Amino acid sequence: MTTMDALHRADRDHAQVLHADVPSVVRELDEILGSRLVAYIGGVKETRAVRQWSTGDRTPSAATQTRLRTALQTARLLQYREARPVIQAWFQGMNPHLEDHSPARVLRDADIDAEGPHVMTAARAFAQHG
Repeated sequence: MTTMDALHRADRDHAQVLHADVPSVVRELDEILGSRLVAYIGGVKETRAVRQWSTGDRTPSAATQTRLRTALQTARLLQYREARPVIQAWFQGMNPHLEDHSPARVLRDADIDAEGPHVMTAARAFAQHG
């Protein structure tokens, strides 16, 4: 894949994730990461909340929606090169690009507007260099 193809794909994914309704975002993220990890990123203790988000029976806060959309955009980026178990491990493992915090923890705990771009940069580096 050329750099230009990768940029077009990233732009398309970004637009799709931004335009998707919350239940769709949660369902896709759940397929990639699993309910427990989605719940962790979303800041809830029970996977029941993830299920309720995915059906539209419950709506996460605006900040949580941003975290989930950022997580999905990141997961999609990794999906082009990695299998689901590797993506899950990447989200949970310490990351040198994130001061040795896991991407999931950064997405859950940090100021998403300030740190979300760092998670994407770390994902790009991993996708590029493994």
